[in-house]
Order: sequence, then C-alpha cells, then structure tokens
Amino acid sequence: MLEQHYLRSLFEPKSVAVIGASDREDSVGHFLFKNILNSGFQGRLYPINPKHETVQGQQAYKSIEEIGARVELAVIATRAQTVPDIVEQCGRSGIKNIIIITAGFSEAGHSGAALERKTLEIARSYNVRVLGPNCLGIIRPELGLNATFLRASANVGNLALVSQSGAICSAVLDWAKSNGVGFSSVISLGSTADVDFGEILDYLVYDNRTHYILLYIEGIRNSRRFMSALRSAARIKPIILLKAGRHAAGSAAVKVHSGMIAGSDIVFDAAVRRSGVVRVQNIGQLFYASKALASKFRPHGKRLAIITNGGGPGAMAADRAGDMEIPLAELSAETMKTLNATMPSTWSRSNPVDIRGDATPARYRDAILAVAQDEGVDGILVMLSPQAMTKPLEVAQVVIEISEQPGKAILVCWMGEDQVAEGRAALERAGIPAFRRPEAAIELYYHISTYYRNQKLLLQTPEGTSKRTQQETEGAKMLIEAVLQEHRKVLSEMESKAVLRAFRIPVAQTMVARTPTESLLLAEQIGFPVAMKVDSPDLIRKTEAGGVRLNITNAPAVRNAYHDIIETVQKKHPGARINGVSIEPYLARPNGRELMIGVVRDPTFGPIITFGAGGSEVEIFSDRAVALPPLNRFLAQDLIQSTHAAQLLGEFRHMPAINMDALEEVLLNISEMVCELPWLQELDLNPLIVDEHGAIAADARIIIDYAATTGDRYSHMAIHPYPVHLIQEWEQPDGRIITVRPIRPEDAEMEQAFVKNLSDESKYYRFMDTLRELTQSMLVRFTQIDYDREMALVATLTGDDGKELQIGVARYVTNPDGETVEFALAVADNWQKHGVGRKLMSALIDSARQKGYRAVVGDVLSQNTKMFRLMTTLGFTIHPHHEDPAVKRVVCPLHAQ
Repeated sequence: MLEQHYLRSLFEPKSVAVIGASDREDSVGHFLFKNILNSGFQGRLYPINPKHETVQGQQAYKSIEEIGARVELAVIATRAQTVPDIVEQCGRSGIKNIIIITAGFSEAGHSGAALERKTLEIARSYNVRVLGPNCLGIIRPELGLNATFLRASANVGNLALVSQSGAICSAVLDWAKSNGVGFSSVISLGSTADVDFGEILDYLVYDNRTHYILLYIEGIRNSRRFMSALRSAARIKPIILLKAGRHAAGSAAVKVHSGMIAGSDIVFDAAVRRSGVVRVQNIGQLFYASKALASKFRPHGKRLAIITNGGGPGAMAADRAGDMEIPLAELSAETMKTLNATMPSTWSRSNPVDIRGDATPARYRDAILAVAQDEGVDGILVMLSPQAMTKPLEVAQVVIEISEQPGKAILVCWMGEDQVAEGRAALERAGIPAFRRPEAAIELYYHISTYYRNQKLLLQTPEGTSKRTQQETEGAKMLIEAVLQEHRKVLSEMESKAVLRAFRIPVAQTMVARTPTESLLLAEQIGFPVAMKVDSPDLIRKTEAGGVRLNITNAPAVRNAYHDIIETVQKKHPGARINGVSIEPYLARPNGRELMIGVVRDPTFGPIITFGAGGSEVEIFSDRAVALPPLNRFLAQDLIQSTHAAQLLGEFRHMPAINMDALEEVLLNISEMVCELPWLQELDLNPLIVDEHGAIAADARIIIDYAATTGDRYSHMAIHPYPVHLIQEWEQPDGRIITVRPIRPEDAEMEQAFVKNLSDESKYYRFMDTLRELTQSMLVRFTQIDYDREMALVATLTGDDGKELQIGVARYVTNPDGETVEFALAVADNWQKHGVGRKLMSALIDSARQKGYRAVVGDVLSQNTKMFRLMTTLGFTIHPHHEDPAVKRVVCPLHAQ
C-alpha cells in the first residue's frame, strides 16, 4: 500500500500553466502569473494567452495543447463561459489537476450552476480533478509557489490554512505577516465543486511540512466524507476550525457568497466535538489557539484557578469564565492552609486568588506553587497589572521557571503595554501563552481545554447493534415496512411504543379505545389511576389540542374524559382524524424528573440525538444538547452533562438521585435504533420519566420515511459505528479460538508489538521499506480508523499470559475513484501457512463487497511469491505495475452476491 497521496501533483506540481496570463496590470491573470513568476517557483511555467507572443517577458502559448510537454497543473483565470472548452483541452492534453480561479458558477444562480455542472462533467470524463471554481488559488511557500492573485505572500512555516473564502485567506495572511506566523500551505477551496475539505485533509495528513491545520468553513457538501477525513486527520495533527453562519444573517451571507447552506450551528458544534478539533470564533483566536497547541500548554480539564495582583482584573477574568461556562476551581483545604501561611492577611481567601497590588516575585512563586499542587485545579491563569511595586520581568521569570516543571497548564495576562512589554516578550519566547486582556486569555483556555476534551471524544468507538439483539429488532423493521406499505409515515403511539420495546426501551403500556365503553374496559384492565390521550396522526401537540387528561381514578371519570377529549379536539381541530383515545397507566412518580430524548434529521449531518428537560415546558426553557450517533456510555454521559437539566438529576431538594445507569441505557438504546433503522426521521420521547428506580417513556411519537438502499447499512449516518457484525470466531484443530474483528484505537500497543515482532522479510514485504517499528503517527493512522473509507481486520487469540495477541492484520483504504479499494496484509511469521492470511483476506473482501466496491487491488513486490500464490487462490489476477517494475498489481473484481 503506497504512502504517496494522489493529490500530490496538485499541491506539489513540477510544471504549471496559467491560462489567462496577462500583461494588463489590473487583471487577475496579471497578478496570478506575476506571483508565480516572482515567488521562486523552480518548475516549468507556461503562460497561455492567444493574443500575445510573450507575457511578462515569458514566451506565451496560444492554447494548452500547443505546449507539447507534460503539464501537472493548469490554473484558469478566464471568463466563466470559456472554462468548459478550456477544461476539455486540458483533458485532451493529459493534465490531471486544474485550479479554476474564475467566479460566475453555482454562486451566480441557475445559469452559473448549469455551467458548473457542464465543467465538472467534462473534467470527470478525463479523470481531471478541479479545485474551485471561484477560489483564490494555492500558496506553497517552501516550494516557491504562489498561485493566487493576492498582493500578499506567506512566510514558510508549519501551519496549513484551508479556506472556502479568499477574503479570509487575505485577512489571515495579513495578520500572520505582522505576527511572524508561517505556513506550509494556503489553500482556497472556493465552492468545493470537486476537491473538497475531505480530500484536502487527507492530503495534509501525508504532508510532512504541515504540523497544524486551520480551517475556515462556510458549508459542507458531503458530511460522511468530511467527518471521516476530519476525524482521521485530527487523530494525527491538531486542527482548529472557524465556521461562518452561526446565526441567521451569517447563514444568509454564506449562501450568497458560496451558494452553500450553512446548516444548523448546534449540530455542527456536536460534529466538531466528536471530531477531536476545536472551534474558534475569530481570526485572532485561530492563531492564538494554534500557537498554544504548538507550546507545552496542556490543560487536562476546565477547572481554572486565577492568580492576580488586582481585584478588578481578577473579577473581569472570572466574569468571562462564567460567560464561557469555565468553572473556577474550588481550592482544597490544604491549598487554603498553604496560602494563608504564605500570603498577606488581606489576600482574597478565594478563587480568584488576589495576592494584592504589592505582590513580589516571591509571593507570586508561592501562590503559583500552592495552587499547582491542588488536585482540583486543571489550569492556572497568572495575571499582572503594572503597579508601583510590580516587577513584571522578574515575575515573568518566576512563571517561566515554574512552567518548566511538570504540573499544571499555565497561561498569563500581563495587562498594559510599555511597563510590561519586556516581561510579556520573555513569556512568549518561552512558549507560554501571554495576553494583554483577561478576556482573550480566558477564551484561549476555553478553546484549548475543549480541544483536549474533544480528543477524548474522538477516541470513542461506539458499536452498532450487537448480534444478540438482531432478532429482536427484526420485528421493528417489519412493522415500519408495513406502515410504509399503507402509505403512512406517522406511527401511532401504540406502534411507536412497539418499536421502542424492540430496542429494550421501557414504555408505559398503551391501548386505544374507540368507544366510551372500550375505554372503561381498558382502564379496568390496566388499573387506576390512568392517563387518557387523543389518538390522532394529525396532532403533534396533544396537550395544546386539549387531548390529554391525567390522573383519572374511577370509571365515571373515564367515560367523562373520553367524551370531553373527543369534543374538545373536534372543536379546536375540526379537520383532524381521530382514531380514538389511548389509555395508559398514570405514572405517579413523586421523585421523577421529566426529561426529553429526541431524534431529528439534520440536512447535512443526518440523524442526531437530542436530550434535555422534558414535559410541557420543553420549548419554553430550550434546555437541550445534541450529539451525533452512535453513542457509547462515555458519550451518553457527556451528552447528559452538557445540559442544565443534569444539575437536577443528582440529589435535589428532598428527592434522591436518579438511576443514572437507566437513563444512560435509554440513550444507548436510542442510539442503536438510529443506527439500525435508516427509515427513522423523527423520534420524540416526552416525557421520559426517570427516578431512583429507573426510566420509563410516558409518551412516544415516531415519524418514518423511505430510505435509500445501498451496500452500506450505515450510509444514513455521518459517523460509522464500530461494525460488530464483522466479528467472527474461528476454531483451530487444537481447540484454540482465533477471533477476526475490526481494529480498535485501544489496540495500538498490540499492533505495535505485532509489527515489531515481524521478521525483516515480512516487514519489507508489507511496507516495502526497512521499517523497524511503527512511528506514532503511523500507529494512530493504523488503529484509529473510521470504518467507512477504510477497514482493518485483526486476527487475535488469547496468549499464555491471558492477554489478547495479534497474529495478523488485513486492511483496505478507498482509492480516489471511490469505486475500488487498495489492500495490505501481514501475518506473524510463526502463523504463516496456517490459513490466517486466507481467513483475513476473505473477510476483508466480503466487507468491501458489502460496501459496494467494484474491486480490491494491491501492490505486491515481485519477489513475494507466497503472496502471489495466496492472491491467485482468492481470485486475484496479476498485472505489471504501470510505474514500478519491481512491483506487480493484483486485482480482484467484486460482484454483488
């Protein structure tokens, strides 16, 4: 499996043609060609202009076809109407990469969208990749390539900036120039008609020049590919993200600018949390965060201690912390004792720790050391305002000295300018985040602590349905299909609860009465007290429609309630269809908390799970958090704790704490429903009543719709769950059991040991290199996969020490064509010739077939005869490699079964 990315020639071209290059000084073509000419590009450069013999002193060509030499990248800066024909010429000339600077496509309305479609159809017919249109271009400072029409250039560095807005690129470059920030790449995506964020992120993971990635996003076209690439890249390189369209006005501006819909911001935030990246709100925060990630600043939680020599600045910092829901750490009794012994008697005796205006460097040292030893503190903000007795440089040196010791994450705010400039500069040189304003310092702390929290969420690999529940869920699927055959999309309450029961979600028993007499019989059967609700597919809010009566305790009241419900609803909603009145137990739980769990479909990210306070006031208080499925227990706990309702679930007033395990179990089962029921459009459990004994859904509503059938059972989801259905066991003649299963992030140590113990020959055959052991980035890439565009199956057994031992691994990654996958296989030397390789490859091929791929391909060293024998028996054919004679390509066509 080769490590070179297929977009390498787009971003590292050896030859560039500029179509529309010009001598006219006010034209895009002029600035574009001038920038490449003057940036030190070492490759061949060809200006294309049919009206001139030369452009800016360089020989010009009338068309791309006149060049007669290989061109790796064409940059187009001509009128939109000319672009399709030019792309056709590029395709005929063998050019595989094009950047379209020109605007006037999908963002310009229907005619522009039609022009864009025509351009892409031509490009795809020649396998040409397109960056843009309506983009600024790219800058690769280390390669001396500035293929943009900006007046600004970029310094060499290790930051990659990827932006849908050229104006943002310009502003960022201007900011970076004056702040000494350098870049590995500046990539303007424009309307992302072809090459998008996903592919760019894939490339940047391979790019050794890039250590950190900055993203400016306006909208996402393909959420699955975006999430897959974002999560994959974030496992290896820190990513900081700035997104427009947080509010209605911003979303409208995004649509005008790029022709894209920004989508729900709360859902985008949930996607960011699951991707292990941090989202910021402005350009300054973008760079502060990137600089902080490059330093030793590593807060492991949000609990912050503030040390200050002024009460006012401390209060300002505390206020901003409150705005951003950063908890101020509660100092331990031991810390308070130490501070009381070392601080003046007038110190604040609380957090913020105000050590007074006459604080000496020694007093700062004592305060920082005392707070740093407190287990309840995750990070420390040290503040200094210049006063008559203050020594800013000496205090800075104290902070630098302490920061070099292992311990708490420290950042500083040296307020003012001239008097503190020298001290702040010393702190910045030492790699300590230093600010002029407390608000900016707090914002950075929030973003970086959130980043490390999100990295923990990224490592979670929730499962789909376990094998033991598949038979139980078949009934739910059959019910849904039957409802759709009746041309209905709204399930009745009884049908909704039947589906929930199939996924082991506790529900109140519900039966529908169609006459007053039936209601009496059902109430007697269920037992008093009962609740009665109108049963109508047309009424979403039954309480508002006057269709709910609670705590009915006797037979006469049941008859009266039945008549009252029917008459009230008919009066308020004369056109509503009424099937009858549902009867269920009245859930009188004195310690119960009313919560809400829901599922809705986001147009970009698909199904999401919502959680928050429930009952009739749910829409008034708007206390909800959202999460992208699938969930595991860690993610369910995170979702619960993200709401204000979480504060009411412990011991509260006279009520005991709820059964948290029961609530988490409901969320896990809802997640399972979302994974396994692609028809599910909306789900509303409100109220879900939870107390110290458990949870039960009092009311339920489900809306379904037809689902597209594809080879991927989880194609409706933005994040692929851990594929439990691929786990299989294989018994050996000696009774030992070999398990073949998808790899997990926690397998990193086992994978490292497996590769380390391979013979030199096996390592060379697998990696085509004299590799000794996996690097950290390779280990992350191999074990933290998304199960969507890539799959890795490991063969394991239980070793003599009782631990799981890896004896083989087979993996594939999706090729750029999206239709084939490239595989790699390795088996432990002492397990070769035991059928392990065949078992792994058969399972891997089946997985690729289930996903709908057309073929499995691989590159095998010509002397690897054992691999060729295995491949032949598995149905592969062997072909010469078109680039490397030392390698042969093996191909296994896949046919649907």
